[in-house]
Amino acid sequence: MGAYIIRRLLLVFPTLLGILIINFALVQFVPGGPVEQILAQIEGEGDVFEAFSGGGREVGDNNDGSYAGARGLPDEFIKELEKEFGFDKPPIERFFNMLWDYMRFDFGESYFRSISVVDLVIEKMPVSITLGLWSTLLAYLVSIPLGIKKAVRDGSEFDTWTSGIIILAYAIPGFLFAILLLVLFAGGSYYQIFPLRGLTSENFEQLSIFGKMKDYLWHITLPVLASSISGFATLTLLTKNSFLDEIQKQYVITARSKGLKEKQILYGHVFRNAMLIVIAGFPAVFIGVFFGGSLIIETIFSLDGLGRMGFEAAVARDYPVIFGTLFVFGLIGLTVGILSDLMYVFIDPRIDFEGREG
Repeated sequence: MGAYIIRRLLLVFPTLLGILIINFALVQFVPGGPVEQILAQIEGEGDVFEAFSGGGREVGDNNDGSYAGARGLPDEFIKELEKEFGFDKPPIERFFNMLWDYMRFDFGESYFRSISVVDLVIEKMPVSITLGLWSTLLAYLVSIPLGIKKAVRDGSEFDTWTSGIIILAYAIPGFLFAILLLVLFAGGSYYQIFPLRGLTSENFEQLSIFGKMKDYLWHITLPVLASSISGFATLTLLTKNSFLDEIQKQYVITARSKGLKEKQILYGHVFRNAMLIVIAGFPAVFIGVFFGGSLIIETIFSLDGLGRMGFEAAVARDYPVIFGTLFVFGLIGLTVGILSDLMYVFIDPRIDFEGREG
């Protein structure tokens, strides 16, 4: 197992390198860079895309190679902006400088927020982790009992109509379900039960410990429901199929022939083996919810997390934040992949990844 982990760790760096190369190359052809953003604001045009007049180069599409929003501004000022953002250097040199900084976990400073990328990620991380963790836990708490019951009552009316509901829930986009929750329960056309935005109330610091817990759960209910809706289907069907596969094995038939009750067989013998793949996949499910739903859900519910921060950075062309979060997300995703494999071995020592590779 040690050799397998070492091989996986050695793949982390080239994978991260590939992610950075692809995204850095794409950025060179995306119009409306940070210099364009500032020039558009100085010219009073509000948004860079209103001033941008087509083309694929970062410096605009003027015939003389100048910036599209630089009309009437002195060349010295524009060159100073380029130097401040590091665009006075060739792309290759900027890329290798970025790699050297990232190897030392120095992600630089945001172009527009005057704060380091590390501090910005640390500031926004708790919101996204909270959303991902609660959503994953809720999905497991509902999906595992439901999947077990569907397996036990396979082919019954209960199994049929619950499958229909699960498929319908899976087909509903997360953002559409989030908007539906807002309309129904957050002061839309019907009920004002839950808050419209934010993770806590304005008077959160003045509340008692019990009041803080209540206020926090009150705010997190709708975002968690919206982000976990699509995870129910996969987990429920995975649990059901895993139990059905175990129920048909010889050791279950032997246990029944000995006169053991169904509950003893189900929870004393089948449960541990059937739940192996479900429990071991917890890190991967969490990271899927963490990455997949954070952007839309955080934006709709005005939660100040990593997803919303990444969206705002992409719109503003805040390159240090974009590449810093890409690096951090990529590193987290690859690490969680290794942890998922370790979870499999921890739960069932019979699994041998090295033997499978051989």
